[in-house]
Amino acid sequence: MTLYHRIRFKAGDPAAVVTLPDGSSTLVIRDIEMERARAKVRVSRVTCPKDWAPLSSGEALSGDRPTATAQATAECVVRAGLKEIWADRSFPLIFAHHLQERGVTVRYDPSLGTGQRRAKDGQEVEWLRHAQRTTEGAIEMACRMIAGASADKAGALSVGGEPLTAERVMSEIDVWLLKRGYGDSDSIVAGGPVGGDCHERGHGRLFTEQPVIVDVFPRSKETLYVGDCTRMVVHGPAANIPEPVAKMHAAVKSAKDAAIASMRAGTTGDAVHRVVIGVMERHGYPMGLPKPGDPATRIAMVHGTGHGLGLELKEPPLLDLDGPELVEGDAITVEPGLYAPAIGGVRLEDMVIVRKGGVENLNTLHEGLTWA
Repeated sequence: MTLYHRIRFKAGDPAAVVTLPDGSSTLVIRDIEMERARAKVRVSRVTCPKDWAPLSSGEALSGDRPTATAQATAECVVRAGLKEIWADRSFPLIFAHHLQERGVTVRYDPSLGTGQRRAKDGQEVEWLRHAQRTTEGAIEMACRMIAGASADKAGALSVGGEPLTAERVMSEIDVWLLKRGYGDSDSIVAGGPVGGDCHERGHGRLFTEQPVIVDVFPRSKETLYVGDCTRMVVHGPAANIPEPVAKMHAAVKSAKDAAIASMRAGTTGDAVHRVVIGVMERHGYPMGLPKPGDPATRIAMVHGTGHGLGLELKEPPLLDLDGPELVEGDAITVEPGLYAPAIGGVRLEDMVIVRKGGVENLNTLHEGLTWA
């Protein structure tokens, strides 16, 4: 994904970019991709492995495509007269191996790629905006499906005469997203006590008057950028929402609003998370995982406030204790939540873009518990 971010081109096969000290850059890519790459990729030169053969070491290019690409990349570096290169955290071992065989020292720069990917440019923000709108559409469809279901005497939900399960709603979300060019979403539909585990995907029958977490995080098949949003739904009249759930929801929404209001370039993920801790504690909810002996009715926030995203669902920075300084252009989720094994979970999540004086919120979907 670091390579894709650099060239904004889906190579499909092994590829590499070498950026030289003078700022010029060379793309090594499969020969059949060269013409498409020349029309789209922002590099000085587009080449293929054969352009770097025969190697000066006398070694022939391998018939294995990944190996040949790594050999060609090493030759490119050697011909440029470089004795040392710096690579990012995603650099494949096969490339390091062939560079080292040619006497090139490979060094690791933890900020390379990561730093550039954090500050989203205008094109990236638009891709994220589209991803988030699509994500919200899937969530709205799912929440309205749950809210419009029929409940039997035991409170179990059905739609069209068939049981409404978490698995069924997940399938509907997948189909909805695929029709719109999105996939790779292991969506969460966690109802009732199942949602008491913050990362439980959800399973089984859904019931009236129980909180259902709907968390959707798909990837665009065209741009590869991801959306990520969470909303809640409780089936039945608003007057029938259990009091603990209503109180949890009010605290979570207040925490999310306060976190977003505190965010701007230059503040830290640590500071934002501490804002959320303060809101939760004022509402009477503790932080942290349960301890042995804690009752199943204990309600607490057990995770951080949010995380960066873009080409991956989870990228730097974190909104958590010791979280780093936020930079202009960071795309970050803000997702406080409260969980109790006996009750379930309540989580709300928006995606924001960090600006100098605040943030741009990419979400417009309502945050209530009722959708009928």
